[in-house]
Amino acid sequence: MTADPAAPGLEVDVTVADRGVDAAFAVPQGRTLALLGPNGTGKSTVAGAVAGLVRPGSGRIAVGGRTVFDDATWVPAHRRRVALLGQTARLFPHLRVRANVAFAPRSAGADRRAAAAAADHWLEAVGADHLADRRPTELSGGQAQRVALARALAAEPEVLLLDEPLSALDVSARAEVRALLRALLRDRTCVLITHDAADVVSLADEAAVLEGGRVADHRPAAELLLSPATPFAARLAGMNLLPDGEGVWVFPPDAVRVDGPDGAGRPGTVVEVTVAGGHCRVTAAVEDGTALVAELPAERYRDLHPGDAVRLRPDPARARRAATARPAAPDPR
Repeated sequence: MTADPAAPGLEVDVTVADRGVDAAFAVPQGRTLALLGPNGTGKSTVAGAVAGLVRPGSGRIAVGGRTVFDDATWVPAHRRRVALLGQTARLFPHLRVRANVAFAPRSAGADRRAAAAAADHWLEAVGADHLADRRPTELSGGQAQRVALARALAAEPEVLLLDEPLSALDVSARAEVRALLRALLRDRTCVLITHDAADVVSLADEAAVLEGGRVADHRPAAELLLSPATPFAARLAGMNLLPDGEGVWVFPPDAVRVDGPDGAGRPGTVVEVTVAGGHCRVTAAVEDGTALVAELPAERYRDLHPGDAVRLRPDPARARRAATARPAAPDPR
């Protein structure tokens, strides 16, 4: 089957019953979708199904308009034009860096000269050309992940799958590789699995939340983080979550007012106070053990200390139900 140039870059509608996955979404050509969700909700299973490493029980997967899986079709992983980059680089330890990267085009049928040229091109693109003659054991974590990215891109994939590619890196390496990805993902069809809001903001055009193996929310990435419709997305965005017996209220830290113990609002106990610049971040535990975070002007609240009794008042105009992400009508106080 030939690819349809007008089709989405990736179409997924699959059921993997033994893993509790029944997920459907599409990624437009040349766009990056962040796939979010708590651990165990099926994100890596979906990525494995797209890559050809997991066979769904039913459904359809199409890459660039070409069906690679349905009830009558199974295209093996090495013929899918899909590259997967995981948390660790998984380079071949017996091959030097250039040979690791050249392995991808060689596997696709390129001759040695063409494969070596592709390896040099992509090593330069990821800023790792000076590492070409090193062995994987001689690389730092960030360097190894750059090489693994070069190898994935050297395969000329139609879809790039990134399964938490930054999670095993230290803070400085994470920032470097994230900046590199931002440049290299432009105009590429990509699915990014992550638990980091910085990845979503920096790299994704769209975001989808998997909960219970199903897509619970799928919107433009910035919109999903600004008005999260699920508890997981709210936590990812740094929002407060306050259960009320019927659901969960969601509101940002700067929508919480903190008063003395005789004031109005929910009683709580200060757990932590941090001051940065002109802002004070106060974490307090309310009566049911829920931790609420308030972001306040430092000059007014710098004298708060752990153990202090306080009252917390979320602004009802800025509170949302996590189930609907619509502005709240009742008062969450």
